[in-house]
Amino acid sequence: MAGKTEKRKQELRQKLIEAAERQIVSGGVAGVKARDLAAEAGCALGAIYNVFDDLNALVMEVNGRTFRKLGIRVAGSLSGSDGEPPVARLIRMSNAYLAFASENTNLWRALFDLEMTNEMPVPEWYLKELQQLFAHIARPVSELFPDLTPEDLDLMTRALFSSVHGIVLLGLQNRISGVSRGNIEKMIGHVLRKIGN
Repeated sequence: MAGKTEKRKQELRQKLIEAAERQIVSGGVAGVKARDLAAEAGCALGAIYNVFDDLNALVMEVNGRTFRKLGIRVAGSLSGSDGEPPVARLIRMSNAYLAFASENTNLWRALFDLEMTNEMPVPEWYLKELQQLFAHIARPVSELFPDLTPEDLDLMTRALFSSVHGIVLLGLQNRISGVSRGNIEKMIGHVLRKIGN
């Protein structure tokens, strides 16, 4: 009996993750509504909280899927780049990041829009997905700056990620401080080439 109950719970879990992902695609994190989730998954409202502690935990699951997809896109951008200079590889990854963000804007934004505090426990799998993304960036950064300590390499990797992320975010939001979509890649290239000099 316990096996059937667990199977039903896992099936409901999957339905809820897929429903939440659709809600995020259509309305961002703010579009995730428990009643709509329950209706779409075909369960009682309270059943959601038998599977997830809260809606943040459910959005974290969707974000984990998004991180994996983003990681695949970024890693895929390096196909055929053997022998390219590190800056060229950073630009490839940045352009892949921009393309993913452009094509999946609400899912991408959910990675950063989820309200989290330093006191909230972050699942180990979530941190692992984030670290894998940073690992792709760290390889060419370590070639550009071979004398950095591991701590400083981590800081430089995060600084470059933050720089590219900021350019992409402002550009896609059409902020006055951003640039047009057509110039985002050019701006990223300018910044990364200067870092590589």
